[in-house]
Amino acid sequence: MEERGAEALPGHKDGCEETRASAHGSDVPSSEVLEAIENVILDVLKSLAKKQAPVLTLANRSDWRNVEFKDSVGLQMIPRSTTKQIRSDCPATAPKFAMMLKMLSMIYKMVQSNSYATKRDIYYSDTLLFGSQRVVDDLINEISCMLQIPRRSLHILSTSKGFVAGNLSYTEEDGTKVNCTSGATAVTVPSNVQGIKNLYSRAKFILIVEKDATFQRLLDDEFCIKLAPCIMITGRGIPDLNTRLLVRKLWDTFQIPIFTLVDADPHGVEIMCIYKYGSVSMSFEAHQLTVPCIKWLGLLPSDLKRLNIRADVLIPFTKQDQNKLTSLQKRPYIACQPAWKKELEIMAASKMKAEIQVLTSLSSDYLSRVYLPNKLQFSGWI
Repeated sequence: MEERGAEALPGHKDGCEETRASAHGSDVPSSEVLEAIENVILDVLKSLAKKQAPVLTLANRSDWRNVEFKDSVGLQMIPRSTTKQIRSDCPATAPKFAMMLKMLSMIYKMVQSNSYATKRDIYYSDTLLFGSQRVVDDLINEISCMLQIPRRSLHILSTSKGFVAGNLSYTEEDGTKVNCTSGATAVTVPSNVQGIKNLYSRAKFILIVEKDATFQRLLDDEFCIKLAPCIMITGRGIPDLNTRLLVRKLWDTFQIPIFTLVDADPHGVEIMCIYKYGSVSMSFEAHQLTVPCIKWLGLLPSDLKRLNIRADVLIPFTKQDQNKLTSLQKRPYIACQPAWKKELEIMAASKMKAEIQVLTSLSSDYLSRVYLPNKLQFSGWI
């Protein structure tokens, strides 16, 4: 049974109509995955038959020129993106060429046999070849983008680092029933988000929390119960793919307001933007990962003055903070968010940042007792 959340909060408009219509997070049939891999191998064999060095052509996933911004979708890769070549006859790219063929072979066998492996399993299958887990992670994303097939349809899973708690229950793919409501203990985000079903919730809203420490504090304060039934999620910093997939699935299922609670610093703003608009490197999967109607609840730079936060609990900008803020202000999505733009200007002028924990300088439970209830009651989001 899937139940929508209760009516949206007063003054909240989701503005995600087009995103809803374009959601298509379904798995790609195994036959299509196998055919896509076969086509890549066929091209390699054709090159060899012509006595030419085989080449793999990949989209440049880190190039902003390959991305367009749509308010209803976020950052998405353009069809004719700039590419790079992974040549088998070039000393600089030959090792990557070999690793990609090895991984394509592994994926093909897993899809054929309907078996799954984690990213860690793949790394340990040949540590000498891959060298590091990070290399494996990047190769998987490259292959997913090259084949235009989501990672979960490649039968590759990853261990989630995110947590979810609050008014939510669901059934995992293997039939395990999960209830996130019970107690002050969070549940790890499932490793196969696409496989969960029978989602049920009476939540009025979803709160994405940047940091684990803040998330745990809100759990201890029974925030999910005391104010109104809600769902809380944390990616514990930069969110992994599974956490982003879960946020999107919860939106598609319940279509209730989603708010973010992040530090008033450039890093926190960037994390919020990843949930809302996506990232350049994963722009080829924007439709499954982004939720453009996410709202910024706090901590707003303007809140610091409004709440008379003491200057001695604020932290001066580093050079890295300044560079990150300058980069954010140039992002295409900031232009369509005048209120966000103003908050970033306040941050830039002060050259100070603040963690959510600064609210404890007002009182130990100020966040859950005063700040969040007031924000939610009086529509204090942007």
